[in-house]
Amino acid sequence: MPSQPDRLRAVLFDFDGTLGDSYAAITASVNHVRSLYGLPPLTEAQVRPHVGRGPENLLESTVGTGTSAANVAAYLAHHPSVMRAGTRLMPGAGQALWTLRACGLRLGVCSNKPVVFTRELLSWLGVANEFDLVLGPEDVARPKPAPNMLLEALRRLNVAAKEVLYIGDMTVDIGTARAAGVRVYVVATGSDSIESLRAAEPDGLFTGLADLARAVAGSFP
Repeated sequence: MPSQPDRLRAVLFDFDGTLGDSYAAITASVNHVRSLYGLPPLTEAQVRPHVGRGPENLLESTVGTGTSAANVAAYLAHHPSVMRAGTRLMPGAGQALWTLRACGLRLGVCSNKPVVFTRELLSWLGVANEFDLVLGPEDVARPKPAPNMLLEALRRLNVAAKEVLYIGDMTVDIGTARAAGVRVYVVATGSDSIESLRAAEPDGLFTGLADLARAVAGSFP
């Protein structure tokens, strides 16, 4: 059984693979950049493992030619045309947010996705009002796996590390949480396999957000 957080006051989420399934949209934008070099399209399954470490890493891994700046610019320019249609909430995400809110918890998002995209998608998906803050790589000096984003969230929410739980879907999320000194639960719904997640030893490992939220809510009297 996963360990339960003590004196929990806030829960922070990753976005891609955790709250939202944006893999179709991300794949479409990756393939747009690839097409600029005459490269054939990749499948969603081929792109999926490279999501979650920021646009630069994504495009380096999936395009591999041209300059990083030019590829990121092309990706960012294209993405709004596919972002909404290619994104949906992960199963159980909406109910999980409402369950955690009902416990009196403050909620936030800390994602390597460009923050303007994350905010637009949360609004489009109808859950923006559930969050007290939304942070992206533009808000801090270093993106995940550096702890800066989580530490900035703690500062803005005025909570201590021991009062926070971070929820992600990748080993990079586990490393980020460890570096920030917060507990971390992961769901096996994103870019990393359940075996790699288990090997990274999170505080809790779940098949989806619904089970995770019930476990957190069960720790409240």
